[in-house]
Amino acid sequence: MPRRIRPGRLRRRLAIAYVLVAGISAGALALGSFLLVRHDRLSDSLSRAKDSVTFQLGTLAPNFLPLTEKNIEDLKTSFEHTDQHIVLVTRGDVVVPSNTSFDPPIPSGLQRLVQRGQIGYQRLQSGGHHLLIVGGKIPGSTDELYFLFVEDRNYRDLAQLRNVLLIGWVVVLLLAGVVGRSLAKRTLEPVAQASLAARSMAEGLLATRLPVEGQDEFGTWATSFNEMADALEAKITALSEAQARERRFTSDVAHELRTPLTALVGEASMLREHLDRMPAESRRPAELLIQDVTRLRRLVEELMEISRFDAGRETVQAEPVEVLPLVGAVLRARGWDGSVSVDGDGLVLSTDRRRLERIVANLVGNALEHGGRQVRVTVGRDGRGAFVEVNDAGPGIPREHIPHLFERFYKADPSRSGTGSGLGLAIAMENARLLGGDIAVRSEPGLGSQFRLILPVTESLPSGEGTVASDHDHGARGPRNQGGTG
Repeated sequence: MPRRIRPGRLRRRLAIAYVLVAGISAGALALGSFLLVRHDRLSDSLSRAKDSVTFQLGTLAPNFLPLTEKNIEDLKTSFEHTDQHIVLVTRGDVVVPSNTSFDPPIPSGLQRLVQRGQIGYQRLQSGGHHLLIVGGKIPGSTDELYFLFVEDRNYRDLAQLRNVLLIGWVVVLLLAGVVGRSLAKRTLEPVAQASLAARSMAEGLLATRLPVEGQDEFGTWATSFNEMADALEAKITALSEAQARERRFTSDVAHELRTPLTALVGEASMLREHLDRMPAESRRPAELLIQDVTRLRRLVEELMEISRFDAGRETVQAEPVEVLPLVGAVLRARGWDGSVSVDGDGLVLSTDRRRLERIVANLVGNALEHGGRQVRVTVGRDGRGAFVEVNDAGPGIPREHIPHLFERFYKADPSRSGTGSGLGLAIAMENARLLGGDIAVRSEPGLGSQFRLILPVTESLPSGEGTVASDHDHGARGPRNQGGTG
């Protein structure tokens, strides 16, 4: 079942970028339109007001001079009849409004400008109205006349325009979000398909390919990916076939050697029985021949065991096993008990006795062969499970060789003339995996090496504390590839 690709950060960033671009563009256009309309409306209102004030100051107001009380009343009445509100400032700074409902304070700046003989204006809010005040001196007089123009309608229209533009901007943002998300999804869909295809190939589905849609960059990308997948599949298929041939060759060689080797072993055994009666000059070659036959038998046995691992024919026969006595028995059976010290807890595990013996024998034999004679085996448990630890005080293993220790036929020093075949650690690792465990390695040049077999605990310990260790509790793992140093 194909995995669902969750929207990633790139898709969100593209959608957000699209919304930002659309929002900023629409916002700038709306703001610019609003400011332009506002400027035109207010400028037109001011222009008409100034023309009206100039006309009335020059033609109508002088008819009421001198400004006696009666003329002032007539002046106010005349303007109020035309719905024009005025404020008259006479000598002595007496302020006379034509309508007491429209009696705003005259700004001092505007008043100073008018007193210099200029037409001045200023906008302000008073009594809940937006007012445009335009004033000037009455010709032939020092009195000042200020005209009040109510601009409430202009500001209402501008407020409505502002609200409409704001709503339109919000709608543009929402549409941009929907469109941006859709475009980002469609744009990045090939990327999601490529990610899913790459993950499928990593999981071993080598037949995975991308659909080639169109002649754009993504189409070219899909074509290149498919070509790469074809080449990779061909390479892996060739490697798999080569590995299968290698395994068949190993199995065939082991089986073909077994029959003549059986005869050689029998003949070597007969030769060993007559060593004491051989001439001195023939005894040494005979001993060497017997040793070589023994090494050849060991190699063929290990090749046969590796072949069974490859064929998947190995099984596990679990039984209660006391680990510490088992280690002691392995050492005594091989004559190593005088060279290896043992300590630890009395662990009881449910495991395969034969395979555990094989692992311990291979690890201890490897330590004795390559790590000198100061070998110590420790049996115990910790939070990760049970362990059998083999430590030596040998020259250690260079860091660059550690990842390859469990590869088949691998030797840290290919030129050395040891008795090992290079399969011992590979077989130990395969057996450890069958038991549900692993082997970890630590080594420092000049300080010795440590091989730690980690096994799950499935039986109660002597203290009564039971522990069940799963695979993820095994801590630091050793290399997962196959091989050995001896």
